Amino acid sequence: MDIRIRPARTPDVPIIRSMVQPLATERVLLDKDKVAYYEAVQEFLVAENDDDEILGFGALHVMWEHLAEVRTLATADEHQGRGVGGVVLNALLEKAAALGVQHVFCLTFETSFFQRHGFEIMEDQTVLDPDVFNQLLRSTDEGVAEFLDLARVKPNTLGNTRMIIDLDNRR
Repeated sequence: MDIRIRPARTPDVPIIRSMVQPLATERVLLDKDKVAYYEAVQEFLVAENDDDEILGFGALHVMWEHLAEVRTLATADEHQGRGVGGVVLNALLEKAAALGVQHVFCLTFETSFFQRHGFEIMEDQTVLDPDVFNQLLRSTDEGVAEFLDLARVKPNTLGNTRMIIDLDNRR
């Protein structure tokens, strides 16, 4: 199967959201309002086949100069286990590197998948200088709060694992 990666477009949002909904119901991914997907459409990459069918997708959200998060990485049920997620993740990591990001983090239940791609379980925020930590505390983004492991987001998180990769060590 040929897999192409391209930036998401606004007509992709209903498809992305419909693919996220069952995963949100299973508490694998966080549910978001439709407006949040439109606001973040430029962060998404989609994988599609020769028939222009969306096979999977993921987003890269930059948090700071050297820090970004992989968000909403998913593969259509019928294409699970065919390498789609890995292709999307690698494209997101390449995008992060092209933007100058050094560390990419994720919140996931799929720890073995991310470990196969070089991520490690994150014990603390050692990648942050104290000044950067204090700047990030001012962010209203819930993903930033989850990265910082702030107590205020703990009741809303899914209990997943915080993982990180150093792109300088990946090359």
